[in-house]
Amino acid sequence: MTSTPITWFEIGTDRPDEVQGFYTELFGWAFTEEGTATGGSYRTTGAGQPAGIGGGIRAIAEGAPGYAILYAEVSDVAQTCRRAEAAGGTVLSPPRSTPGGLTLALLRDPSGNQFGVFSPPVTA
Repeated sequence: MTSTPITWFEIGTDRPDEVQGFYTELFGWAFTEEGTATGGSYRTTGAGQPAGIGGGIRAIAEGAPGYAILYAEVSDVAQTCRRAEAAGGTVLSPPRSTPGGLTLALLRDPSGNQFGVFSPPVTA
């Protein structure tokens, strides 16, 4: 079995401007506002690539608990969800595709930690 890379992270916060400023000051990360299909703020960063991984800051509802989550890039999200359940994990959000063709799901490991898996859009 080959090792699966962690290639994306997401930070959820009800204070996206403050959090963006924090990571910009701390690590020198630059962000680009991408927006979301629901009209919310989603800011992406290369986070020090080529050595680092990319990620984003998602604006969440005021007072909602913040989070940080890692995403592993996989070839088949649905198959990975089935394998996670067989290994004792839980699928929190079943596979879904974004308008841009990205497929993703959220899972929980047996000890309760959340993580995500995704497959990039298929390119011709």
